[in-house]
Amino acid sequence: MSADWTWVYLDAQGNPVTDAALPTNGFPTQSDAENYLGESWRELLDAGVEAVTLRENDTVVYGPMSLRAAE
Repeated sequence: MSADWTWVYLDAQGNPVTDAALPTNGFPTQSDAENYLGESWRELLDAGVEAVTLRENDTVVYGPMSLRAAE
């Protein structure tokens, strides 16, 4: 199975975050990608990620989506 689902990590200004410590691997399904985010969003915030966009290959599925709780 291919890893077609990936997250794009964004900073507070909407610019891509390319920190080498951030995972860049893809996921075989949307569910796998979303499960990863559900388990890792706190660590992503600590690494400077403020929002994410989910992509399937070259298509944006949704996002940007904030990692912060709605106020």
